[in-house]
Amino acid sequence: MPSIRDRRVQYETAGLELDDVYGDPMLQWQRWHDEAADAGVAEPNAMTLGTVGLDGVPDARIVLARGADARGFSFYTNYSGAKSRQLDARPVASAVFGWLDLHRQVRVRGTVERLSAEESDAYFASRPRGSQLGAWASPQSEVIADRDELQRRVDTIDAQFDDREVDRPGFWGGWLLIPSEWEFWQGRPSRLHDRLRYRRSADGTSWRIDRLAP
Repeated sequence: MPSIRDRRVQYETAGLELDDVYGDPMLQWQRWHDEAADAGVAEPNAMTLGTVGLDGVPDARIVLARGADARGFSFYTNYSGAKSRQLDARPVASAVFGWLDLHRQVRVRGTVERLSAEESDAYFASRPRGSQLGAWASPQSEVIADRDELQRRVDTIDAQFDDREVDRPGFWGGWLLIPSEWEFWQGRPSRLHDRLRYRRSADGTSWRIDRLAP
């Protein structure tokens, strides 16, 4: 088996030119996301979310984007968990979508804000019941004794709702990542990759696109 040092894949995919992309980065992201989904990429809406830890050290984890529109990307989590505490303290984040089968990635940086209770309610209502119970039962990011403790908490919550509709807990809801900068990366031969960066204009009404060296 080759070592990590010797693992190499030669990217032979088509290039990325300014004439190939939309002027609106969200439209370009949606095009690439749809192409990834059509190509059978697993979880094409998965993104690595980067935050600033309370200790000032970067932190990251993979979450699922559950919304993508003109405002930005939405995702949902426990407001008492580690990432929400980090976002409350420093309301900035980055995200990376990696569609490696297509030799593509998209990087996003921007600010964050909480979604409205109405949006969080609507998304929570769309989740399977098991996921709803799990949101209530999990003391996210806290130490627990074992898996059995978690299951007992789920069973207790399930009994409390007794087959009726599960309401969204007040400590759980959505975040919106509002991009101010994007980068679309396309793998090319000899590691001479294509990189196009979008930056929002000073007045916030348009996007400037620049090509970056690989």
